[in-house]
Amino acid sequence: MALFRRSKYCPELRAVNPDPMPDGGCVDCIASGDTWVHLRYCTACGEIRCCDDSSNQHARKHARASGHPVIRSREQGENWAWCYPHQTGRELDPVA
Repeated sequence: MALFRRSKYCPELRAVNPDPMPDGGCVDCIASGDTWVHLRYCTACGEIRCCDDSSNQHARKHARASGHPVIRSREQGENWAWCYPHQTGRELDPVA
């Protein structure tokens, strides 16, 4: 099942590394004592933040403030990346 429509991938998505990500939760929610729905990993700086379904949407806010355009899902069983400026994503190759 394809999560994303076929499209020309943006240059930022072509450069995403599918390596394993660190454990942890949303750094901003932890600091404020809040909770999250799903976690996203910033491919530029490696920080973990919450998704758009979370009330704080820290991953999107981080992308806007920092200029870090691409996140990866930090959810078990998901292996995809998303580029905020181009509003496109792609499934990543499995980690060997």
